[in-house]
Amino acid sequence: MTNMKLIYIKTYILALISSCYILILPGCKKFIDVDAPVTTTNADNVFKEDITAAAVLTGIYSSIATEENGNTGIAQLNVLPSLSADELNLTTGISDQVINNYYKNSLRSDVSGVSGTDFWAQFYRYLFRINSAVEGLNASSQLTPSVKTRLLGECYFMRAFCYFYLVNLYADVPLIVTTDYKVNAAMPRTSTGQIYNQIKDDLIKAQGLLTENYLDGTLIRTGTQRVRPNKFAATALLARVYLFLNDWQNAETQASLVLANKAVYDTMPLNETFLSATKESIWSLQPTGVQTSANTGSGRIFILPPGGPSGTNYVYLNEDFVNSFEVNDKRRINWINSVTVLGTTYHYAFKYKIGAVTSPTLEYQIVLRLAEQYLIRAEARAQQNKLVGINSAKSDIDVIRTRAGLDGTSATNQADMLEAILTERKHELFTEWGHRWFDLKRSKTIDAVMAPAAATKGGNWQSDDALYPIPLRELQNNPTLVQNKGY
Repeated sequence: MTNMKLIYIKTYILALISSCYILILPGCKKFIDVDAPVTTTNADNVFKEDITAAAVLTGIYSSIATEENGNTGIAQLNVLPSLSADELNLTTGISDQVINNYYKNSLRSDVSGVSGTDFWAQFYRYLFRINSAVEGLNASSQLTPSVKTRLLGECYFMRAFCYFYLVNLYADVPLIVTTDYKVNAAMPRTSTGQIYNQIKDDLIKAQGLLTENYLDGTLIRTGTQRVRPNKFAATALLARVYLFLNDWQNAETQASLVLANKAVYDTMPLNETFLSATKESIWSLQPTGVQTSANTGSGRIFILPPGGPSGTNYVYLNEDFVNSFEVNDKRRINWINSVTVLGTTYHYAFKYKIGAVTSPTLEYQIVLRLAEQYLIRAEARAQQNKLVGINSAKSDIDVIRTRAGLDGTSATNQADMLEAILTERKHELFTEWGHRWFDLKRSKTIDAVMAPAAATKGGNWQSDDALYPIPLRELQNNPTLVQNKGY
């Protein structure tokens, strides 16, 4: 990991403390409706009071939401893996070499672009803050017990969330669960299996510590916003993890726990799916900006202006992807829009309807949503040969198809059902948090799909491109790290 000298650690401690004050920012007041602390806070007393302890986690969510507002940091998981895959095209004339390299599947460990795109560093920065919080919470004896319990659950959820993406972007990564910089500075890569064991352990802990209700920033009162992860968020992510591990029974079981809670979660009409109050949301990011930034960064980057793609709106949908939808698929009608410039039509993702315009906050960036749980359970059931009838893969996939205005799937055998599910995931989850990129890898179809797709983009696909490179500075700072093959 990045150089973990003492001064580096002190810098992050200051950042951790600063997160306690993030509540005073106008956009962040949405997260918690209580006053910020008025006395000086230091690293020793952050976890002595409920309000400052809660603010640490609030600060993490706010930081991710702020990144999403600016399409930077880990929020670029909505964009860059889609560029690496077969979902998005990149407009010409983009000078940022990193973005170009994501698009052409030609990433290099020693090239940094003006975009500041580095998932490795971003996730490990969050992991340091999370591990600091775990240590501080465990050492504290002065917090309200229910607040301490809830915050630890959020920490374990967030640590699992970070490692899920790290292991799927890079494979083996250092497993860092403390703030001991001497240990962390020389931590080698840990096997993917061990990382997944940690993810599962953390999510199971989170399930036991989190409540089913959504709470406000005090972690005492029930809230209406789904911006802090709850027990069902941990369960939804655990269902995904089991799916990725081919543990079909557990994937089905965990997804079913979420899907059974109809009073809280339900699929919504397509044009209401990404609204702030949608029942489809399991965990969302609340925008932290105002005026033209009062809604999602996804809306601002994906929605093309009348003049078409530009240096600001530099991505648009791949035509082969657009043409892959069935004729009457309402997702094609409602979640994709277009502009025509000088006779050329550019299609763009239109899940989020509010772009760079001044508007009240009406849309939240959804991180976990219910439709994925139906598709997880459908796949888990198909793998267990529960293909048709009640409580089957077909019954789950047809929930998604019916909302899209389509007839039920015609698949009846396992191979066809699994292919149908992968197609539904492609059309349901596009430009969301790297789903397509990860699905291509875990289904072992990435070489067959990306060889022609990369050639169309002007690249030359190699199987090693399925993993991103470890940044060169990380290798220089930690000699125990070994670069991914092909870089």
